[in-house]
Amino acid sequence: MEFQECNLNIRYDLPKEIWDIVPLVYEKMDGWIGYGKDGYGEDGLPYWFSFDENEKSIFASIEPSGLHLMANMELDEWVEWKTEFKKCATEILGFKVGEFENGEVSTETE
Repeated sequence: MEFQECNLNIRYDLPKEIWDIVPLVYEKMDGWIGYGKDGYGEDGLPYWFSFDENEKSIFASIEPSGLHLMANMELDEWVEWKTEFKKCATEILGFKVGEFENGEVSTETE
């Protein structure tokens, strides 16, 4: 397994109405286990597969650059999972979700 990461255009400054439905995206994704609490993961962060970052796992945090996803998993599985995340998020949130770094989206919400 390898460390993987990406930044998505789900920015911290989006309206509350958008942030209120982001958890629906989290819950639809394969491996969803919930939010860190009581010593399992970081409090309040969403996790998939495991709370232990040394095992196959994904977790997310809100950064000024957008939603930052970090994973410990094989590259092919990571690419498949984040592709599905972007597709699901686009459908639920109502705007194109992608990675700035890859040129998938601009700095403006589309």
